Amino acid sequence: MENKDILIIGAGIAGISAGMYAARSGMKVAVIDEAGCGGQVLQIDNLENYPGVFPAVNGYDFMENAKKQALSFGAEIIQTQATAIDKKENKFFVSTPKGTFSASALIYATGAEHKTLGVKGEKEFAGAGVSYCAVCDGPFFRNKTVTVIGGGDSAGTEALYLANLAAKVHIIHRRDEFRMVKSVSERLFSNPKIEVHLNSTVKEIKGSGKVSSVQIENTITKESTEIPTEGVFIFVGMSPKTELVEMLKKDEGGYIVTNEKMETVIPGLFIAGDVRSKPLRQIVTAASDGAIAAHSAAEYVKSL
Repeated sequence: MENKDILIIGAGIAGISAGMYAARSGMKVAVIDEAGCGGQVLQIDNLENYPGVFPAVNGYDFMENAKKQALSFGAEIIQTQATAIDKKENKFFVSTPKGTFSASALIYATGAEHKTLGVKGEKEFAGAGVSYCAVCDGPFFRNKTVTVIGGGDSAGTEALYLANLAAKVHIIHRRDEFRMVKSVSERLFSNPKIEVHLNSTVKEIKGSGKVSSVQIENTITKESTEIPTEGVFIFVGMSPKTELVEMLKKDEGGYIVTNEKMETVIPGLFIAGDVRSKPLRQIVTAASDGAIAAHSAAEYVKSL
């Protein structure tokens, strides 16, 4: 069994930020993540709104530099899956396929995952035209027609990214206006390659072996329309990954509630990043959460 001062579950920007700050404060730190390092940031083509990072960089390069920073301060990154968390007296125990790790404090920074539509054809065509990552799969649809589903910031930025590759982009949103920031919305409406379908929901994704069209319905007129498309990119929100800490208090969206120090009701257990209840989920806020959680965790360890 490996013993650390602080264990961190999740190696997205919140977890890596926490690892860097905790290691820099002299703590023995390990960051556990089954995918290695990166999280949702890896899906960003151009990171243009992180202060001090200009011109824009892609998410992979950003996370590689963050990872190198954390490692340079002494943080350890372990690629394995955390399968269970237990606490006995003043020690946390995290079970993984690579063994059990223990620490005096634990930071939970698992983030969130994409929600699904739950419509016919979505599961059947996953990987055969249905995607949840434009940066990952967009290049496969160069000069083709694609459809984006969603009305938030992610849907807007991904539609704009796809417009640089595809011949045409349809974007479908169930409400009468987008939820995304105004600057992104304006760019959508002014792009000649993007066609907007408001007050519309997807009823079915169709095809034979691969996606060929989407069936949509107007929420006001109930009129049904079939849109030819070769790719469907779904961005309808996120679900927090809370499966290892279901005992904690959550908000209406299922996100974990903490105080401003990232503390939970369990002493020594801290939360950081997109899994936490907060008004804004951005890379800069996740990094901030990680730094605060690391500081609070280090203070807790010292108090023991």
